[in-house]
Amino acid sequence: MGMMEVMVIGGIAVMLFGKNLPSVARKFGKTYREFRKGLSDFQSQVRVDDYVNDVYSDDDSNNSSSSASGADDWSAEDFDDYSPPSAPMFEPPPSEPSTTAEEAD
Repeated sequence: MGMMEVMVIGGIAVMLFGKNLPSVARKFGKTYREFRKGLSDFQSQVRVDDYVNDVYSDDDSNNSSSSASGADDWSAEDFDDYSPPSAPMFEPPPSEPSTTAEEAD
């Protein structure tokens, strides 16, 4: 950003927040710092997960190299744990007989 753009943003900030500008800037800085810390933690976690996946995929490739084709050793049915719901289907209660004003007399 150029100097003129920074001055325009600063002028708008002064007009909007006035005397509250220091506290607003502090809150913004604190929020931005927490956001950057969270983003950094997330990025490091992704790097760790990628590293772990690479390590385990290397181990798997070493183990599966002994067989001719590791993908043919299993099928999707081996891992299918789906079972249909065991609860009975909902049946609405029977409706109560309607009474009219003439029957009540």
